[in-house]
Amino acid sequence: MDQVETTTPRRSRLGVDLALLALVGAMLLTAIGAGASVLYTSYYGPSAFVVRYLDLLSSGRAADALHVPGVALDRATLEKSGITGTPSEAMLRPAALATLTDVEVVSEKPADDDGTAVTVSYRAGGHEGKTTFLVTQDGWAGVTPNWRFATSPLAVVDLTLSGADQYAVNGFEVDRRQISTAGAEAQPLDPLPMLVFTPGLYSITVDTAISTSKGVGVLADSPLATTPVSVQTTPTDEFIGVVQQRVEEFLTECTTQQVLQPTACPFGLEVRNRLSSLPVWSIATQPKITVVPDGGQWQIPPTDAVAHVDVGIKSLFDGSVEEVSEDVPFQVNGTITILPDGSASIRVGSPGEVPQE
Repeated sequence: MDQVETTTPRRSRLGVDLALLALVGAMLLTAIGAGASVLYTSYYGPSAFVVRYLDLLSSGRAADALHVPGVALDRATLEKSGITGTPSEAMLRPAALATLTDVEVVSEKPADDDGTAVTVSYRAGGHEGKTTFLVTQDGWAGVTPNWRFATSPLAVVDLTLSGADQYAVNGFEVDRRQISTAGAEAQPLDPLPMLVFTPGLYSITVDTAISTSKGVGVLADSPLATTPVSVQTTPTDEFIGVVQQRVEEFLTECTTQQVLQPTACPFGLEVRNRLSSLPVWSIATQPKITVVPDGGQWQIPPTDAVAHVDVGIKSLFDGSVEEVSEDVPFQVNGTITILPDGSASIRVGSPGEVPQE
């Protein structure tokens, strides 16, 4: 009887201890599972892969970002994505990157073809954005998975730049001939396709001695998308001043011709009688020159001016001589071509006539 009373409490305590051990074990397994899940999400999962890529962009490590699996593109992939030609890689460098901050994973969902769609939010150059990346597993590294972009996060900005050959992207200065596949033979309106990282804000500006433009911003937020951008520059005051001077010099040179119709000049005088003295020309009112876009180049729109002529006219009827001092209104226009060396070829004429250089 005493033995039964002694054994029963011991068995009861043993059961309690085993139950506690089982509970602790379950809690440990749960904690380990939760920890493994956190590690997977933070370091080894597709979201972590995308965040590491964005961290590289945030820190300006463009070369490292370009070597992330699935980022670099070949011609076949470009053509399959509908991107024709050969986009320049000049923007895939630190100097062309804008700031990228406040990166946060919004969602991670299964996608087609056993891939994963990772959506992130961010601020690119101060602008809020959201981008979805397609990621797929790329083998294993021991017991952890490797990942790669199923769709490259690169995109194309297709720039049409009018009135300038030099421009800057996020402050990084480039020349049309560095970007165009035509090189030194690049034409003023040739499209300028440029590969860029997504996400990213790309501000295109022009500030040269000839032309300028306000910044045009492009938020590249869709992988393998092509965004067309047109930038029309305006002439600088310095450029207009140079054209004004060149036109005045041209017209002044015309006045040295002592004929009624100066050759290749936009003014002249017609008379039916004979001359008793050679004409003496001067410019009474110089034109006030403006410069406007003309496709990829510039033109001088028709502008009023006044020449003055002093000449003696002898009448064929009675031989009398009349001293004529007359203002001769005329119009001047012209074309301006920016040459490959950066100089300007200015051709001046009058409406309806071929401009003269």
